Amino acid sequence: MVDHLNPAPVIAIFASDRGPGDPERASLMSQAGTYIAKRGGRIVCLAERGLIPTPLITAARAAGGTVQIIADNSLALPPALAGINTEVLETRDERMARIAELAEAYVALPGSLASTTALFGTWTLAKAQGRKPPVVMLNRHRAYEVVRGYAADVLSPGLAGYDRVVQFADTIEDLWARLSRLVSEAR
Repeated sequence: MVDHLNPAPVIAIFASDRGPGDPERASLMSQAGTYIAKRGGRIVCLAERGLIPTPLITAARAAGGTVQIIADNSLALPPALAGINTEVLETRDERMARIAELAEAYVALPGSLASTTALFGTWTLAKAQGRKPPVVMLNRHRAYEVVRGYAADVLSPGLAGYDRVVQFADTIEDLWARLSRLVSEAR
């Protein structure tokens, strides 16, 4: 949703620092939160089943950024996250629909399969709302190589201009450059 009074983009960031995978996930979340907040991006993130992207939120707030959490009723914020704009919704569909409504773009950081599934569920709901928010995935250590192959093989024939909607970045700086360009084009 474009807020014409506040031109900073609202970016949904999907990230998880639990489960098997890249041991640098917490560090990447901190870097992304800082970088995006310092450039004016407003962040919205999902918190479910007690999983909160704490490093992302903490870093974004420390950099002066705005963060909103869309959560289930298991949310128990640690004291360091007190005062964050939080919206608790009963069902997963409601949470994903709310993120789809709020976000102008999506970022996927290397994380769990659950965060990737939430990203694509939310993106599908945004498309059902008549929107095509861009998605940029941080492909650090080839974390999204399978998704990149899927996009080339499956999305490309069925989604005209998919490369203007789904992109992959190798660094946080590249992620922001792609994201800001895609959001500007969409506006």
